[in-house]
Amino acid sequence: MLQNLGDKLKRHKWLGYLVLGPLALIFAAWGAYGVVNTSFGSSSFGLKVNSQEFSATTIQSAWQQRLSQIQAQQKAEIPAAERALLQQQLIDQYVRAAIMQQRARESGFRVSDAGLIDALRKEAAFQVDGHFDAAAYRTALAQAGLSVTTYETDLRAGLAVDQLTEGLQLGNFLTNTEVARIFALENEQREVRFALLPLAHYEAGVNPDEAQIKAWYDAHAKDYLTTESVRLQYADLRLDTLASTVPIDSQDLQSWYEKNQSRYAQVEQRRARHILIKVAANADAKSDAAALKKAQELLAQIRKGADFADLAKKNSDDSGSATQGGDLGFADASAYVKPFADVLFKMKPGEVSEPVRTEYGYHIIRMDELQPARGKTLADSRAEIESDYRRDKAAEIFGDRQEQIQQKLEAGTSGDLVGLAKEFGLNLGEVNEFTRAEGGALGTNADLNRLVFSTDMLAGGRVGGPVALADDHLVLVKVLEHRVPAPKPLASVRAEIIAAIRKDSGSKLARAAADNGLKQLDAGSSFETVIKSLGLSATPASFVARADPQLPVQVRDAAFAVAPPVAGKPAYRVVPLEEGGAALLAVTAVRPGSSGANPSNDQQLISEYARRDREALLEAYVQDLQQHAKIQTNESVFQ
Repeated sequence: MLQNLGDKLKRHKWLGYLVLGPLALIFAAWGAYGVVNTSFGSSSFGLKVNSQEFSATTIQSAWQQRLSQIQAQQKAEIPAAERALLQQQLIDQYVRAAIMQQRARESGFRVSDAGLIDALRKEAAFQVDGHFDAAAYRTALAQAGLSVTTYETDLRAGLAVDQLTEGLQLGNFLTNTEVARIFALENEQREVRFALLPLAHYEAGVNPDEAQIKAWYDAHAKDYLTTESVRLQYADLRLDTLASTVPIDSQDLQSWYEKNQSRYAQVEQRRARHILIKVAANADAKSDAAALKKAQELLAQIRKGADFADLAKKNSDDSGSATQGGDLGFADASAYVKPFADVLFKMKPGEVSEPVRTEYGYHIIRMDELQPARGKTLADSRAEIESDYRRDKAAEIFGDRQEQIQQKLEAGTSGDLVGLAKEFGLNLGEVNEFTRAEGGALGTNADLNRLVFSTDMLAGGRVGGPVALADDHLVLVKVLEHRVPAPKPLASVRAEIIAAIRKDSGSKLARAAADNGLKQLDAGSSFETVIKSLGLSATPASFVARADPQLPVQVRDAAFAVAPPVAGKPAYRVVPLEEGGAALLAVTAVRPGSSGANPSNDQQLISEYARRDREALLEAYVQDLQQHAKIQTNESVFQ
């Protein structure tokens, strides 16, 4: 059993990080609910949605958090175009969250105190030993920088939006006609032919001159910037390092061992063999009886002297132990399902059981050996016990130092990282090139990235932290130098630019050739004639499904996006390819889909279609709210 988590957290703040992981999932699910600012008239607003305002600081902080997470995952700088798209997605999420919260409030959805308490009690982040713990709840919120009032207000708002969403979706259903139409569309097949106009063929003759290279460099300057980085000084504290310095006092060690002796107790273990006659979970009475009969026949052979191990190898349905003659090795009762353990731990060595029914089937058990419960003594396990003693003592020191460092930094009495390291026994280090995607010796950590690249830290002169890189590893940091993104010298990216120009020009040439072929097709030329004129070959006509993996994704998507052929006349399209080049596509016939021969699978598909329909209904509802909302975004919020 765990000790009282609340007491631990109050005593050692660093242990609070253990519950922040689950808590973060709650905030992620809320979206913008927890960061709403209802002040008005601010000149530093980031976003306004009807009468609700989000400060520029709120939007910027959320963006920095998301940016750090994405760059840590990708381990690379995000291109300018992708960055702009991600920023717009963030704004859209705030807008959607705000208008749904507003509509829920206007529609009279409310969450009672009982409903709020029920939601709190069900949240795993606030539980100890499977039960809600008030101390763990308060401490977890404090670690996240939230007050109980703020958290519960935001949770009420989120639960009210859930009520609105459920109310919208519960009244939605599919008619039989709609289901048939969905099957017809989802399982539809289309007969297609396509020819690829490969990039390599068209870019081969593209040789840009210096003027073109310079023009491309100037026009795409944002694509050729150095990565933002800092030169970072750090001081870290590791639990293992502290543990190695803890002295051993024999009397204190003896006292500690006596208090923690249960940690070194080995419970009774038994070595058993078994033969399993498997029975399916949904087996009928006849199948169950047949399995029992077989088990009883095997037991009769054992009673007459047959070799247990040999019978297990030939008859047991437990493939893991059958090859070992049914041997399960030594294990305590917790290793087995309860009916099995209840029988095994009442048997004597050499005894064979009657067939035992478990969720897996019928077992014949033989108990071979017994290892009685015993405890490790300080004398025979001194090295292990000393290691645990040192780590326990180090944990207390670790928590105390973290608290002291935190208090000193909050008081603003020290900006000297070297002095702090000496005072608290921290290890000093430096990362010359710390980026959002790569932290050198400090690894990648979203919380650390947010801190390092915050406005206050980049201004320099400040010690930031402590940040938990792991449950047993804290770090303080100081920015020594901030290197903003700057244009890379043209010479260093010349090869990249030439490749980009060749891809761009080659794709345009391929597209032009495909467009010319499309004109010929529309004028009445056959697909075969046009393909030959382009010096290409095409795939034979074949029917494909929406998820057919044999086609390039863009070609497949285009095949199902075009209007069906009319009066036997094929539908033609030019398809740009993501990797460069193009494709010329012909859709010659359509075969409507229908429900399949597997009723169970059809029912799953209907459930999936119904889910999609509910989501589409909700999306349409949100978009309608969005179209009628007054939305104003500060254009400089991300600058």
